[in-house]
Amino acid sequence: MGLIVTIIIGFFVGLIAKFLMPGRDPGGFIITILLGIGGALTANFLGRALGLYTTNEAAGFIASVIGAMVLLAIYRAFAGRRLTH
Repeated sequence: MGLIVTIIIGFFVGLIAKFLMPGRDPGGFIITILLGIGGALTANFLGRALGLYTTNEAAGFIASVIGAMVLLAIYRAFAGRRLTH
């Protein structure tokens, strides 16, 4: 059951991140889910590195959206380079 909840929350996080970032968005349903889950993992990793979260704490919804936006910006930077060369 935890995996299904993770996928659903990841989808909503990825969807919000894509909505908040202007421009053309890559990928479809699966990429949106992976973007949201990756954003949560990124926010959790950075939060622990900065001392905002302890070992047993997870990143919040807003931090996950911000993490997904960071990943989306990185993806667009690399995808833009690949398309121009």
